[in-house]
Amino acid sequence: MKKFIFFTVLSIFCFIVNAQDNQSNSSDISFGLKGGLNFAIKAGDDTDEFYGRMAFHVGAVAEFQISEKFSFQPELLYSSQGDKMTSEGMDVDFKLDYLNVPLLAKYYVAEGFSLEAGPQIGFLLSSEVEAGGVSFDIKDIMKGIDFGVDFGVGYKLETGLNFAARYNLGLSNIVENEGSILGETISSDNTKNHNEVFQLSVGYFF
Repeated sequence: MKKFIFFTVLSIFCFIVNAQDNQSNSSDISFGLKGGLNFAIKAGDDTDEFYGRMAFHVGAVAEFQISEKFSFQPELLYSSQGDKMTSEGMDVDFKLDYLNVPLLAKYYVAEGFSLEAGPQIGFLLSSEVEAGGVSFDIKDIMKGIDFGVDFGVGYKLETGLNFAARYNLGLSNIVENEGSILGETISSDNTKNHNEVFQLSVGYFF
């Protein structure tokens, strides 16, 4: 299932790129790679004791220049999210790994400096709880698709090196089915949680 989701999204991404390439000059399109840090947390019901999780993201990006000021930037990112807490003196790590597809509109307010915003869809690749050196798979409890919206700023040098800071606000309840996590029963009826992620990225356009 994970391979199917990955290749489906990758095929869509490549189709967009090829379609645009057939209609535009190569100078209007930039391709690149990016990666960086995630500062992630689950927000919502029963999350007061959680303090967030630092992880990473990495992936591919394309930028289609529409005009001097505007561009469209789709991305394909592996993003490690979730959060952490301490329970009875034991560190508990909730790991939620997604394949995220942000679709961003960018507006250049000055030379190289841009504001960006747009929707994001995420496909859950894995979900587990790690406590006391033991891992528990909780993917059956979590929702397989996550919807959100991104807001950020970026700066791109003429060399292709670029930097970005972004906030992703999840709009979906990530809990779908009833299950037990560390002895506590949760379900979509009594638990409403969503992802929140702040990202710092560095990338390079070829």
